[in-house]
Amino acid sequence: MRAFVITAPGRGAVQDVPSPVPPRGEVVVDVERVGLCGTDVEFFSGEMSYLHTGQARYPLRIGHEWCGVVSAVGAEVDPSWLGRRVTGDTMLGCGRCERCVAGRRHVCAERYEIGIRNGRPGALAERLPVPESALHVLPDGVDATLGALVEPGANALRAVRGAGLSPGERLLVLGPGTIGLLAARIAAARGAEVHLLGVTGPSLAFARSLGFPHVWTRDTLPSLRWDAVIDASTGPGMPALAAELVEPGRRVVYIGLSVAPSPLDTRAIVLKDVTAVGVLSGSGALAETIDLYATGAVDPRPLVAATVPLAEAAAVLSGTRPHTGAPKIHVDPRL
Repeated sequence: MRAFVITAPGRGAVQDVPSPVPPRGEVVVDVERVGLCGTDVEFFSGEMSYLHTGQARYPLRIGHEWCGVVSAVGAEVDPSWLGRRVTGDTMLGCGRCERCVAGRRHVCAERYEIGIRNGRPGALAERLPVPESALHVLPDGVDATLGALVEPGANALRAVRGAGLSPGERLLVLGPGTIGLLAARIAAARGAEVHLLGVTGPSLAFARSLGFPHVWTRDTLPSLRWDAVIDASTGPGMPALAAELVEPGRRVVYIGLSVAPSPLDTRAIVLKDVTAVGVLSGSGALAETIDLYATGAVDPRPLVAATVPLAEAAAVLSGTRPHTGAPKIHVDPRL
């Protein structure tokens, strides 16, 4: 089959690789759609931290935001999965340790991450092996575009959950990228007053085009009470800003990651009695995200700027993209 393989920083191409055969407890999915995200860009550039800690190495196959159709099942897998449209969890715990048993497999020390950690192949390929335990069925109303947005949407949903807001309360989202905009849409659907803070003109204009009237830069941000702040940015100074801005006694949610370490004075958290919440992955929120999309409560499709063939993945990861303001690029590996 064809798969996109990164062989070194800045070097990646479509290669012919062996087609997967499902082992016991797993299925093979014919991939319909894959989203590219900042993690994938960092793997392509060589900046991703896992490359420097030994948790990932070249050559590697990326892609963890995906959907497709089950085309083969391994031993001990329910055959009714065949032909079903699915997406799945990225985080694959060992299933035996204390964390996995307690329902926290996404932080299992021995976990695999599809397309990210410990050599588990990603979805930027024609076919993808996935454990049955990680699968989630997609209803008919959730098309391929929505299906490939379930994983980032689940990350955003966990961030909104972590903010602990009630309807009518005010949320500030730092970073109007994919996760930030998804969090903003989910929070708005739950009745929050949503504000976004960004930097570049196109991203701010795009956020306004989605119907968010409260879009600011650092210079124009009004002095308001922020009942929660979600940092979905990649700026190393933004975590400290989030702690500075949030209302005392409320919550800051950290889901964005910068390449450089982020300095944060914990006195800003302690002396304001702030709860800081970290979010790693959409695990535990995939099913609810699918329901949000299926019911139409949240429609993230405008966030996708384009869908491109597999052979264009390297160009996108290098920075070539449409100038629409929409943050997400999808790949159709069948093209």
